Amino acid sequence: MGKATVIPFGPQHPVLPEPLHLDLVVEDEHVIEAIPQIGFVHRGLEKLVETRDIYQFIYVAERICGICSFGHSLGYAETVESLMGVEVPRRAQYLRVILHELSRVHSHLLWLGLAADAFGFESLFMHCWRLRERVLDILSYVQIGGVVRDIDADTLRWICDKLDSIEGEYKEICATFLKDSSVRSRLDGVGYLSQQQASELCMVGPFARASNVPYDCRVLGHGAYGELSDFTPITSTGGDCLARVEVRCAEVN
Repeated sequence: MGKATVIPFGPQHPVLPEPLHLDLVVEDEHVIEAIPQIGFVHRGLEKLVETRDIYQFIYVAERICGICSFGHSLGYAETVESLMGVEVPRRAQYLRVILHELSRVHSHLLWLGLAADAFGFESLFMHCWRLRERVLDILSYVQIGGVVRDIDADTLRWICDKLDSIEGEYKEICATFLKDSSVRSRLDGVGYLSQQQASELCMVGPFARASNVPYDCRVLGHGAYGELSDFTPITSTGGDCLARVEVRCAEVN
């Protein structure tokens, strides 16, 4: 066994997309432990709340995370509505579900693109993000008590046409992730988490479901999801990066 050496890494480094400090414990040329230090991008949003009214903070909530902006604004609006006893019209609840599911599609495309970038498949990364932009063109935003605007027949037709236009290309992307031998070699068996480990670590979302933890917050029945929750969460027993790709591809298809 070689001598253990601690190498500081970050928080600012050319290969880090965001500030993060890691103490890498190395034996010979193998990293045996990574001790993280986070919090370098604290923006003081909690303090900012004090200077905005309940309607203005919708815009701040959306900027907590660019990947799941609609989910953050929806969660904030539902919290305020619950505290104040605000009744959301049934149609607005369904419109929220439509927009939230579109947000889920763009989030999966973003993650798949970042995964491709991580293992060096730049053209696949760009292809994923190109399709993601089409979904982002559709998204509107939520407000306390409902949504900002209705979806009329022409807008709904435009949305359906937009989604139809990406369906074939999305299936091609998924086929590359799941069938290409060079891609599978970078995903299969990598980052394995058992079902027990995923549960103990309180994993959520596709990461949990890829380790066969059948948890999907949609089945809790918030808003119109309560009338649409007769589905079984998509899971995989693989527990590795390939299984996480499989879950995300299946959830959109």
